[in-house]
Amino acid sequence: MKKISLVLPLALLSIAVLAACSSTSTAADPERREIRELLDRNHITALVDRLGQVLDEGAFEDFREIYTADATASTPGGTARGVDAMIAQAGRSHSADKKIQHFISNVIVDVRGDTAAVRANLLATFAPAAEGTLTEPKYTLGEIYSFDAVRTAEGWRLSRVQSTPQWAIGTRF
Repeated sequence: MKKISLVLPLALLSIAVLAACSSTSTAADPERREIRELLDRNHITALVDRLGQVLDEGAFEDFREIYTADATASTPGGTARGVDAMIAQAGRSHSADKKIQHFISNVIVDVRGDTAAVRANLLATFAPAAEGTLTEPKYTLGEIYSFDAVRTAEGWRLSRVQSTPQWAIGTRF
């Protein structure tokens, strides 16, 4: 009987510790998911920010670090399938005779596991390129960007972009 009275408290203590550990890990799971989702949203938002920089600088080869190889784009410049076609399309739309600045804001990311839906606003200003002088914008365009993103072996990448014009001021040249 003495052995049972010694073993029983140890057994109960072990069960209590296991239960506490189990409830702690269960309570931590939502926190881990929330932290992962915050990191995912941050990575995806950084891709959208990087896209604006790449478009402004004309560094279209960097699309390979932003988009999946089979990504699709539907923009006022046309529809492109595959990152190579997207690079070519961007080159046609962003020629050296104009300076274009892309302001991307209000990025909303809805993460769903290894995929995400993204919405953002785009304000693009177009000005003639002039050597050594600043020129006045001749055309300003407001659009809504819609993206799909996927988690890949290289990290998050955009797999689809659609831009929907909302308004424009001036004449596109």
